[in-house]
This record gives sequence, structure tokens and C-alpha cells, in this order.
Amino acid sequence: MNPSQRFAKRVSIKESSLRTRMLDIAAGLTDVIALGRGDPDLDTPAHVIEAGQKALGNGATHYTHPLGMPQLREAIATSIRANGGGDYSADEIVVTAGAQESMFVAMLALIDPGEEVIIPSPGYNSYHQAVELAGGLCVSVPTFERDGFALTAEAVEARLTPASRMLCLINPSNPTGMVIPPSEIEKLAALAIKHDLIVISDEIYARLVYDNARVVPVASLPGMKERTITIDGFSKAYAMTGWRVGYFAAPRHYAKAMAEIHHGLAICAPAVSQHAALAALSGSQDCVEAARQQYDARRRTMMAALDRMGLSYARPNGAFYVYANVSSTGASASDFCLRLLQDGKVMMFPGSLFGDHCDDYVRISLLQPVPKIEEAARRMDAVVKAMKSENKSVQPA
Repeated sequence: MNPSQRFAKRVSIKESSLRTRMLDIAAGLTDVIALGRGDPDLDTPAHVIEAGQKALGNGATHYTHPLGMPQLREAIATSIRANGGGDYSADEIVVTAGAQESMFVAMLALIDPGEEVIIPSPGYNSYHQAVELAGGLCVSVPTFERDGFALTAEAVEARLTPASRMLCLINPSNPTGMVIPPSEIEKLAALAIKHDLIVISDEIYARLVYDNARVVPVASLPGMKERTITIDGFSKAYAMTGWRVGYFAAPRHYAKAMAEIHHGLAICAPAVSQHAALAALSGSQDCVEAARQQYDARRRTMMAALDRMGLSYARPNGAFYVYANVSSTGASASDFCLRLLQDGKVMMFPGSLFGDHCDDYVRISLLQPVPKIEEAARRMDAVVKAMKSENKSVQPA
């Protein structure tokens, strides 16, 4: 029997991905500087860890309310309002096992087979997985360096069809670090109303912005709360990726139905993690600002290094990534990443892993201290110079 014939049609059997290949290569090397993953290198704040430890000691080892602890949902609703978001009640908040679960729950609850979901390209690749699992169709909208990788209402509208059901906004963007300009968010909201689209507003990086950028919560705009699912979590701003706690905020009629799918998948988010998340929201927010400043220093360090290398990029004003164009080396981004890992012992991932429409860009994660960023840049510069020299030498006379 061929084992692959036993899989459901929704399962796509693919050869080992470039990401896996790179991780395998890195495992055989020493002194690799990792600038690939989106997992903060900072520790979870001490008061958050302490709250989790205390909760375990007090018996937080059982199921909570399926929607999440009431006091946590109240705190989330308060935090959303304090940060300019929609006016949600606690029963419109569902705490999930990470923001990733929220994304899959939203697609399973709201997308029927054959319906189209608009997703920016490049964008977070798990959205494609979630749509495909629900039987939906992904419609990619290319964004470009010349526009700062900003998604525009004009580009979205050009790709709408009678099957269009949902628009996904990841703001700030993973992988580009772009913050959608407030004026464009308003146009996108108007477009969603005009064409009766549901909007997923992924705002998990919204606390990490620079250069006076401002993230406009979509649900705060007139007529938008009733059609918007806001997804957020604690992984990025509070360095809590391993705690697996996120949430979605949605109109009551959506939240109730979506909560049933969440319950079937996870029953509830981990109890200890919910107590830790409550401490994160209730305690001092100085830890978030301190992290933001560290990421900003790393961002500036890497941008200066890229300028010296002659590699272009769109200045990121959110998240903790720089999306750089390496086409001037004469290689695809995928080949560049392999060469950089093998010769320079620096790991970063090509944009092709994020649904990019070309293979010219690499995502650089700023998840190392500044001295490590500087060393990675020195190694990268040596590889870039070597590749440019090689490319020049093979050009026809």
C-alpha cells in the first residue's frame, strides 16, 4: 500500500522544504548566528514568570472556562480599549492556545469551500495553510518595495470577485515590518463595507512600532467592528511564545460560534499561561517599551549595515524584521540564504517561504543582541562581496 494514498485530499505532501534543509545544514555547523525565526530572544518578564509559578502552586492545572478566565477576558477588553481598539465586552473575547489557533478557528468558522480570502504577498504563510484547510482559495495581492510593501485598497479591489469572502490584514506585517498607513486602512475598511467582506486584523506586532508609526485598529473604525475579527496575543510584545496564549475579539454572534470550534480543538488555553497573561496585562508595561527600544536599536544597526552593503530594503516601521533585496548579488534569495549559511554561518529565510511573488528578498529577524547583529552583518557583507565579484566575473564582455 502507498501510505500517501491514505491521506485526506486536504493534506498536501511536499518534498522537504528549504526551511527544513537549512535547519539540517545549521545543525551540522558551529557558531551559527540565527536571524531566521520569529521567536523573541528576550526572556519573558520576571513578574510574568512569577505569576505563572504562583498560579501552578495554587493549583492552576485544570481546565478554565472555554472562552478563557473571565478576569483575563475583562483585562483584554480593557487593554484593547486603552490602545484605541474596538469596544468589546468580555463575552466577545476568546482566549486561544496562541494567536495561531485563533487564525485557524477563524477560517474554519467563516470560510466555506471555494470562497476566496485576500492575503497580502509577502505575508505570514500560516494564513495560506489555514485557508486551504478550510477549503478556501487564497488570492494573493502583491506588495512592492517601492511602496514600502504597503497593501493598498486599489490593489485589493482589482482582485475581488463574486467569491471574495474575507480580507486578511497583518499590521504590522510579518515578514516586511510594514505598518499600513492610517489613510490606507480607512480605504480598506470602506472597501470591506462596500463589498461585504469579513476582515481579519492581525495586530500581534502592534505594540512594536518605530519612527512614530501608528497602527489603526480596524475594529475601531465606523461600521467595522461588526465585520472584523481582531487577532492578537502575548508572544511578541511580552516574549511569551512558549506559553501559547493568544486571543481573538469578535462581534458576539461570531465569537459564540467560533468559540465552539476553539473548544473542540483545544478545550481551553493553558491555565497557567492565562494567569501569566493576566499578569502581563495588569503589571507595568515598562517591559514592552524596553523590548521595543532594543528591537529599534537592532533595526537601526541592520539598516545601516545593509546601506553599506548596497542592498536595498523598505524601511520597516513595525515588528522586528528587515526585508532586504539581495538580487544584486546575482542569485535568488533562496540560493543566497543557502550560501550565507554555508559560507557565513548566518541563517535567515528567503521571502519565498512567506508567499512572496518573487525570489529576491530575505527576511532578517532582529532577534539577537546588537553585537551579534553587527557580527552577522560583517559575515553577510563578506558573502555579498564575494557573490557580487563572482557574478561580475561571469558577465559577458
